[in-house]
Amino acid sequence: MKYTYPKIELHLHLDGSIRPETVWELYQKEGLVADGVDYETFTRDAAVLEPCLDVNDCLTKFDLPLKIMQDREYIVRITKELVCDLAEQGVVHGEIRFAPQLHTQKGLSQKEVIEAVIEGKEEGLKLHPEISIGLILCCMSIGLETVNKEENLETVRLCKEYLGKGVNALDLAGAEGIVPLRNFHYIFDLARELELPFTCHGGDSQDHETVKDAMDFGSLRIGHGHAVYEAPELCERAIKNDITFEICPTSNIRCQSRESYAAHPVKKLLDMGIRVTINTDNMTIFDVTLDDEYDRCLEDMGFTEDDILKMLVYSAEAAFLPAEEKAKLVEKVKAYKK
Repeated sequence: MKYTYPKIELHLHLDGSIRPETVWELYQKEGLVADGVDYETFTRDAAVLEPCLDVNDCLTKFDLPLKIMQDREYIVRITKELVCDLAEQGVVHGEIRFAPQLHTQKGLSQKEVIEAVIEGKEEGLKLHPEISIGLILCCMSIGLETVNKEENLETVRLCKEYLGKGVNALDLAGAEGIVPLRNFHYIFDLARELELPFTCHGGDSQDHETVKDAMDFGSLRIGHGHAVYEAPELCERAIKNDITFEICPTSNIRCQSRESYAAHPVKKLLDMGIRVTINTDNMTIFDVTLDDEYDRCLEDMGFTEDDILKMLVYSAEAAFLPAEEKAKLVEKVKAYKK
């Protein structure tokens, strides 16, 4: 169903949300399509339409889009198209995240990658001034915390350099369970020193200890985080500190961190007084839009329309925006009439 809510997307990965036809076109242009592969097969293989083994298994799907996100012109185009897609879906504010270090395989610097995404964002906003877009830079967990420490610290410093100049916040994403999340404290130690707003992935396929780690870093937003439900003391802490959770239901089902929509605890978390929000994570990889997520919320997860609107207010209040812009966004959501 097409909903007219003033939609807000807080958790959306750029490399997981490319138009399938664009990936196909650029793969053909670069001579990367294997012999005998047609568009239907290609796009099916690029998506996670059935449950995979876990989050880390799902991460292998990013290899395909990342191959063609190493050229500046492609990054600009892909970002522009995603901004347009969000606007055409009725999203009034979207926050797009990406890891600059993953786009340097052909010689681009992290700085050049960031500038390409900013350029694509601005081109999209010229076509759709009705939407606001924030950018979140992701540091990456790819193994031992020391493997890419310098790259991660460079991302943090660049976030400071571009903060308010196209970039809105910092994140830590990537593989889970290889080393404890707390081992990446150096990222958030520097982020706090530089007074950067940040979120952090945690509490998805791993247990609630990663939610605690993210809270200990000082994160007031947590990507996924639904494992908090298994820890009453952390739920109380989340309520006390107004921590917002960026819940992505379809992603959680496809990555098997929750067995079904009906079994997902997000509605219970909302009823407890925890600030949860609904997001897509990766529109292309999971073949999902916010409208699809709202369908599942209303049909399978026990939510009401009032619940959706309450969560949209939470999204607006948690957005990485200057105070004046945030206040306008909150007012826009509160003014919506069913």
